[in-house]
Amino acid sequence: MKKKKKRRGRQFTIQKKLAAYRKAKGPIEFGMTVDYMFRVVLQKSKPALIGLIRSILHLNEDDIIDVIILNPINPGEHVSDKEIRMDVRVLLNDSSILNLEMQVRNEGDWPDRSVAYLCREFDSISVGEDYDKIKSVYQIGFLDFTLFKDHPEFCARYQLRNAKDNHLYTTKLNLYVIQLNHTELATEEDKLYGIDKWAELFKAKTWEELKMIAQNDKSMTSAAESIFLSNQDYNIRKVIIERQEHERYIDRLKTTIANKNTTISEMSNTIVDKDNTISEMSNTIRELQARLQKYEKNSDK
Repeated sequence: MKKKKKRRGRQFTIQKKLAAYRKAKGPIEFGMTVDYMFRVVLQKSKPALIGLIRSILHLNEDDIIDVIILNPINPGEHVSDKEIRMDVRVLLNDSSILNLEMQVRNEGDWPDRSVAYLCREFDSISVGEDYDKIKSVYQIGFLDFTLFKDHPEFCARYQLRNAKDNHLYTTKLNLYVIQLNHTELATEEDKLYGIDKWAELFKAKTWEELKMIAQNDKSMTSAAESIFLSNQDYNIRKVIIERQEHERYIDRLKTTIANKNTTISEMSNTIVDKDNTISEMSNTIRELQARLQKYEKNSDK
């Protein structure tokens, strides 16, 4: 009886908050480009997760039988060092593994990192298993920066292909790069499957904008509601703020180290310059000494 009352109480509270969501206005404090929010929302909202996967992989509604998150977290709990990588690992229909990751900061290593993630997931069979048991893997990165300056693109799919004639080697290795800062480059196919709308939803800055984007799509509406509920959750907000403070601390630390390295480099250059000056002075002294000795010899004659 008590459990039923608690459940009804939680449902009533959620309904009250969703009523507040429908009236919400102004800036969104923590949107989906925050990696922790990205992970929490896709874990809490199965319709959003399924809708996003359908959109990216160009699937129909009946193509997805089930999705299971392989690395669930307890939203609002502190994230350990082992869980610091904010990806969402998904088992799709027991036949494919998807790794979805939000990456806003350009660390300069995404091509290598994404390939490493993809290969780790691909090498998933146990000793003694047949290689044909390997599941298809998808590394899906949402970036808020331009990956290749000379080749900007909104939604790119990379596969293992023949360098001469583009023949596909295997369908089991798939790497997607979706650049949230290049929705203007979305193709008609991207728009047909709504990938550009998901990108706009991730980057929405206000509740009015978010609701406008999500209003005609159930999975996006579910995502938007989950974003609102998560923004109201004290523990989730606390984790996000702590993570942001940690990132700022790391940035300051990197800046301090870089400045000290610059100072050391400048001091080294100064020392080298002084060594060169001393060396030049020593050479000059030796030359003068040689001249003096020569002069003294000539004088003796």
